[in-house]
Amino acid sequence: MQQLQDFAGRTALVTGGASGIGLACAELLRARGATVVVADLDADGAQRAARRLGATGHGVDVADRQAVAALRAALEADGLRIDRLVNCAGIVQDPLPPDALPHDTWRRVLAIDLEGTYACCAEFGSAMARRGGGAIVNIASVAGMRSMPLHAYSPAKAAVISLGESLAAEWGRSGVRVNTVSPGYTVTAALQGQIDKGLRDPEKLKANSALGVLIRPEHIAAAIVFLLSDDAQMVTGVNLPVDAGWLVAGSWSTFGGVRAPQPAA
Repeated sequence: MQQLQDFAGRTALVTGGASGIGLACAELLRARGATVVVADLDADGAQRAARRLGATGHGVDVADRQAVAALRAALEADGLRIDRLVNCAGIVQDPLPPDALPHDTWRRVLAIDLEGTYACCAEFGSAMARRGGGAIVNIASVAGMRSMPLHAYSPAKAAVISLGESLAAEWGRSGVRVNTVSPGYTVTAALQGQIDKGLRDPEKLKANSALGVLIRPEHIAAAIVFLLSDDAQMVTGVNLPVDAGWLVAGSWSTFGGVRAPQPAA
């Protein structure tokens, strides 16, 4: 039986690939046989990850459209034509009211999380469309699907979800699939930093999910790689929450929370 998730002959670019979910994606794609390019604002981190994986590493600020275009040109000059793209580069913010949220922070979150995703799609997705095929997964968040006190991050991620739907229709007839994954609370360096600041309580995060657990980067990577694979060849324009059931369990707090596990038979 054919292993459809075999990425031999595929070339994948992972932005934000030096750590967290991006690094987990790069690791899994490389393990499945893809040629992998790790790109990150942290150029040294990208190079370290690339050396460990037997991949290629580049520094890039995705908020700079010219830098993204230069990266595409440099990769193509090296014979690397990207046909799988994971847009994982992003930053978070503290949960502040609008009068306490610096406008420079608001602009930087939108610039990286939304404009950076668009810039990479526009550069690499357009090239895929001209060549007649490819697959893209953009990383949004459950924060883009619910009201939260994240007045830059949540709107940016909501826009990323909308962008994925639009680009799926734009490039579908050119053979390019575009999907979105919306992670729930995932134990990355960013979340751990907020836990360390006292801004997130991990026990409350777990209590508000159906499965009662926090998510790890490799769980998100598995969903992303599935959407990039030929197993998902008829899937485009979807937003897939990978959230341990956080979206469905939150309203149960009105009734005292989700039920305890059933006793073993």
